[in-house]
Amino acid sequence: MSDGQSIDFPDEPRGELDLALDNLVARARDVLKIQGRLRSLLRANQAIVEQLELPVVLERIVASAVDLVGAKYGALGVVAPDGTLEQFINVGMSPEQIVAIGHLPEGHGLLGALIENPHPIRLERLADDDRSAGFPEGHPPMGAFLGVPVRVRQEVYGNLYLSNDDTRAFSVEDEQLVTALAATAGVAIENARLFAETQRRQAWSAASAEFTANLLSPENGSAIGIFAERILELSAADVVWVLLPAEDPSELVVHIACGLDADNTQGSLITVIDSLAASIIRGGQPRQVDDGIDLGFSLSDGRALGPAMAVPLMTDGLAEGVLLVARMQRGRPFATTDLEMAADFAGQASVAIELEAARADRQRMVVLEDRGRIARDLHDHVIQQLFGTGLELQSIAGSLPMGPVSDRLIQSVTNLDASISQIRTIIFALSAQTNEAHNTVRHRIIDLANELAPALESTPAVSFSGPVDLILTDDLADDVLAVAREALVNVIKHAGATHTSVTITVHEGQVFVEIIDNGHGFEDAQRRSGVANLEHRALSRGGVFALESNSSGTRVLWQVPYATVDA
Repeated sequence: MSDGQSIDFPDEPRGELDLALDNLVARARDVLKIQGRLRSLLRANQAIVEQLELPVVLERIVASAVDLVGAKYGALGVVAPDGTLEQFINVGMSPEQIVAIGHLPEGHGLLGALIENPHPIRLERLADDDRSAGFPEGHPPMGAFLGVPVRVRQEVYGNLYLSNDDTRAFSVEDEQLVTALAATAGVAIENARLFAETQRRQAWSAASAEFTANLLSPENGSAIGIFAERILELSAADVVWVLLPAEDPSELVVHIACGLDADNTQGSLITVIDSLAASIIRGGQPRQVDDGIDLGFSLSDGRALGPAMAVPLMTDGLAEGVLLVARMQRGRPFATTDLEMAADFAGQASVAIELEAARADRQRMVVLEDRGRIARDLHDHVIQQLFGTGLELQSIAGSLPMGPVSDRLIQSVTNLDASISQIRTIIFALSAQTNEAHNTVRHRIIDLANELAPALESTPAVSFSGPVDLILTDDLADDVLAVAREALVNVIKHAGATHTSVTITVHEGQVFVEIIDNGHGFEDAQRRSGVANLEHRALSRGGVFALESNSSGTRVLWQVPYATVDA
């Protein structure tokens, strides 16, 4: 080889070398690209697992999936027990677009296909697939589609949906990366759920300790109300009712109501015949339902309840009531752990109800004992002193000549007799609370006066004279009570009185019922149907009826012979 001559390689070996170098560079680029995407996957995994708040975890899963494959839109649909979507977290849409779309997806079309068959779906053009159900008005256009299920253990928790608005399709590598991310997402969701459940259990335990302390406090009288409020807060419910038996066995009364429509609901009666609530009381087992309609309950304005928990309130092994915890329709279903903790709380509520009943009984006994003592003191001391004073005044009046002084003393004795009669009525009313014999005329007239008292300016003054309970029995007692009720109702409707008195007297074969008020009276008294009824009752028994009414007041006198009735 001479000087100045160049060295040339043959064309064929040189071409092979260039091709090898190009392949090597391409493979290096692929490796770098794969390494970059794996680093992106690692960063996405880290972003997901470093959070424990479930709502934050769900948002990060979607955002990480979008960044990982360069998608424009992304969403995570959480599958409800009935197969629909109960949550839908999306990334890429503006708030204005979300508002324009309106309601959340319900799990139809491709979204539903992924729910029914939880395996990855990758499409170059979403609209070309037969399973596509189209988009609602206001929805942005979407091209390529990638859907991957998110599993928590063996359960499909939800699905990742990714899409672009251009022609760039997702690759096999995109599907593999998102599938790997979904696996990590399942672990992160499970950790977040366990963390949330731990926090929820801690909150329930703290509330349980607080409720127990409140329950044992002797000064507290509203433990069951505090219990209902805490249940409402801890369960994130819309409604909490404590239902207890009513007088009618087929009904329950809302003893305590918290949450929506509480003011209108508390104290209302609910029919439970052949309802799920009735079966809960019979079976004594808690139940969880997805629709409160099955329980037969609704708000006073007709709004239906949604997911609900119904827990029996047990007393001595028997269900005496129901704790109802509910959300409104389309609300998030309760978890099994919620039902378990609500059942534990219901056990404490049953104790609270028993304690409240025991405290009420004890307070009632204290009141009854006090009433009995007052009645005895009135009878043994006050009446005796008044009676002695009356005898002394009567003796003094007898020793004086006839005149104004003597007349005043005699009137004073008459007033003392009337006072003694009134005190005896008071003693009877006080002692009546200590026994169960509420079927006598005295009891019934006193109960009637107390029943109608809220509609009057003051409670009617009631007095009795003679052997009232001995003579007034059966249908005669019913007539006397009806007359007193009719006359008092007339006072309420027409008189505008501030004072009313009812006097029942049995004397010399006659029964006298006298009702007097200080109202303004009323015109055409005899034409009123109520007055006609009073007169008819008197005439049918061979008696008389008299009514006097003017601007100073009204006096009703109903008089019948009792000897005729006894004959």
